[in-house]
Amino acid sequence: QVQLVESGGGSVQAGGFLRLSCATSGILDSAYCMGWYRQAPGKEREGVAVIGSDGTTTYADSVKGRFALSQDNANNTLYLQMNSLELEDTAMYYCAARGCTDCSGNYCLPAIKYGISRQGTQVTVSS
Repeated sequence: QVQLVESGGGSVQAGGFLRLSCATSGILDSAYCMGWYRQAPGKEREGVAVIGSDGTTTYADSVKGRFALSQDNANNTLYLQMNSLELEDTAMYYCAARGCTDCSGNYCLPAIKYGISRQGTQVTVSS
């Protein structure tokens, strides 16, 4: 069973930074997209950042240059470094895993929001 435990959310002023962590277990092979999606009140889920099976990362246009996804394979942990946070980044952030045959970034980024996820972590950016 896939387990995903997020941490690191919080409240920050615009321009600030946060790092989200996701401890993973139960993912037995590389045929998964791993990443983060977010959902703001009244809005649809949005794929934010994913890492494909080849280790390449893909980002939503809205976060490119500000967010960085990384993976610590030794500790089975996924990180999302979020810099230069904007008011529009306020949302619940979910770490997710989505099985894939095409595990490219082009597939994974829109697909990650349909993946397995758990409770999420809230990120609130204020002015």
